[in-house]
Order: sequence, then structure tokens, then C-alpha cells
Amino acid sequence: MAETAFRGTPVQTNGELPAVGVIAPSFALVGQDLSDVTSEGLSGRRVVLNIFPSVDTGVCAASVRKFNELAAGLEDTAVVCVSQDLPFAQARFCGADGIENVTMGSAFRSDFGADYGLQQTDGPLAGLLARAVLVLDVDGKVLHAQLVPEIGQEPDYDAAVTALG
Repeated sequence: MAETAFRGTPVQTNGELPAVGVIAPSFALVGQDLSDVTSEGLSGRRVVLNIFPSVDTGVCAASVRKFNELAAGLEDTAVVCVSQDLPFAQARFCGADGIENVTMGSAFRSDFGADYGLQQTDGPLAGLLARAVLVLDVDGKVLHAQLVPEIGQEPDYDAAVTALG
């Protein structure tokens, strides 16, 4: 198990984030239009996975906005924002905020959290995903992995972009 924190209190996850150098597990998410968002569908592109508990919180929303801004300048790179929010909530947020450069992926009916070691097992947000960022190369190999130490803290955007080279 890995550990993060919620408002200073330790929170455990169900496993470990995939390490730099390994091939990330395949995934199947649901897009905001109810289409499939899969690792196979993104094959041949670099992928940034911005993972968070819920788009309906300030820090999570800020991370989606920031990655949307960054994605506009990233060539051959898909930025996928992953939470367990229903696709309808993700679509509402993106429509209201003009989010167009990232792909939203709902893990509400997948094993994404378990497969990536990011399902919170205790604390007030138990069952939701912990905040993390993974950067994958075109073959799905992890170039950068960050489990954010405090769920209320934004990820290190610069480190994610730097990992893309």
C-alpha cells in the first residue's frame, strides 16, 4: 500500500502506483459522451494521466484547467483526466469551463483504481481515487509517476511536462 494524506491525516491506497520504467496497466474508462476511452485507443501517442478524486472539488478542478491549458501545446500527447465522477458530471464541468484540450475518463465502472494502486482504502474519501499524475511514452512505459503527498495539493505540472522531453 502507498500513503497519501487528506488534510494532514494519513490515507492508504490499495497498492502502489506503477513505477517509472514499467509498462502501465491497460485501462478502459468511460468518456463524457459515454464512449470508450482506452489505453489501446491511445496507442502510439504519449499519455498524461491526471488522476484525482472528484472534479467537483477546487483542487481537482484546478488540475483539469491547468492540464487543459498545457495540453494545447503538447504535440502527439493525449491528456486524460481520470476520476470516478459520472461522465455527466465531467461533461457538465467541461462545458461550463470551456475544457476542450483534454479527454475526460470516468473510472466509475472499471478497475482503474485497483489496477493503478490508487483506490483510497480509508479516510473520508475511501473508495475514490487518490491524486496522482503518470506520464507514459508511446509504448505505455511510465516516464514519470507522482502520488501527490496531500490530496488537497496540486500535482507537479512542471515535472510532468519535463518528463515528456
